[in-house]
Amino acid sequence: MSQIDNDWLNALKGEFSKQYYKELYEKVKGEYTDHTVFPPPDDIFNAFHLTPLSSVKVVIIGQDPYHNTGQAHGLSFSVKPGVKIPPSLCNIYKELKDDLGCYIPNNGCLTKWAREGVLLLNTVLTVRAHEANSHAGIGWEQFTDAAIAALNMQRRPIVFLLWGAPAQKKDIFLNNPEHIILKAPHPSPLSAYKGFFGCRHFSKTNDFLEQKGIKGIDWQIENI
Repeated sequence: MSQIDNDWLNALKGEFSKQYYKELYEKVKGEYTDHTVFPPPDDIFNAFHLTPLSSVKVVIIGQDPYHNTGQAHGLSFSVKPGVKIPPSLCNIYKELKDDLGCYIPNNGCLTKWAREGVLLLNTVLTVRAHEANSHAGIGWEQFTDAAIAALNMQRRPIVFLLWGAPAQKKDIFLNNPEHIILKAPHPSPLSAYKGFFGCRHFSKTNDFLEQKGIKGIDWQIENI
């Protein structure tokens, strides 16, 4: 696993010496040795690499990485360029178009959002190929909970977009009055029509940030 080396390291370094993380590290190392696991090892911490703690404006919490070949690259909901856009991301793009007039791009790579200050964090950071949730319960949740707790301590405006029940369970870590939490059903085809469509979270996010004197997110993902 590539190491976290930006300002997240100071916030999370205490986790690396804990017993659960030592066991998690050995478990994940063994999984990469014995099975096909996604994302590639150097991409596991991409969300932290691309969005330093001091740069986070928005947090979007996903569940675990995409489990089909070539999709996952360490950012929730995002896929590598050239990979078919997954259904949930298609629905995110549809809501963006309805909310802010963004055109629907020809790719699902959300690296631009990460560099804009959108932390695209899955609660579980690895997965065995073609076995969704296969790495749930091995320790990643405790690690990403620590990241969410670190975000909660930041004394500046941050927007948390919690889509679906698993993400919304993380609100127990969030009590900072300088932050705002926006909730909606998950954008998957199974639930998007139950309230994700029409939630207008993207414009609400920018309205909140701009009211606080912070530049909003440029949500448009460009065509490649």
